[in-house]
Amino acid sequence: MAQQIQTNSPFSVVFLLHIALDVPMAIQGLWSPLKLPFLQMSNTTLVFIKLYAALTAGSCIAALLVFGLPEFLPGKRALAIMLCFYHVTCSTILYNAPRFIPHSFGAFAESWRATPEVVWGTLHGLVGLGFAFWWQATVHIAAAMARATKSQ
Repeated sequence: MAQQIQTNSPFSVVFLLHIALDVPMAIQGLWSPLKLPFLQMSNTTLVFIKLYAALTAGSCIAALLVFGLPEFLPGKRALAIMLCFYHVTCSTILYNAPRFIPHSFGAFAESWRATPEVVWGTLHGLVGLGFAFWWQATVHIAAAMARATKSQ
């Protein structure tokens, strides 16, 4: 009797977390980027925000499409690595960015360096870590499917 391999993991929820974090920026950036709470916006900045929003919207659509697919598919795994790199890079950029969002969480939060940029960077870092965790938690599924394919 053939061994049954579990092909879906509950850790795939990280794809939905990516969507939850990035879709607001994608929608706002595409429809009305001037209403984003950023300092010193220029025409060049608006073009780059729209380009970034289009790329982000595309990654959200791709994440939604692969969410329910089996974990061993190379396309899902490639998208996960891309999103992991994207989120950890965004995290690093936002941690090192000067203040560009003119909002504050209050004096107490500011004393702990909890600015909007740092909080946003932390969220990106956690989602990036989530993708790395998903990869490690599902690598055995991909390996089992590779062995099952070779044995046939």
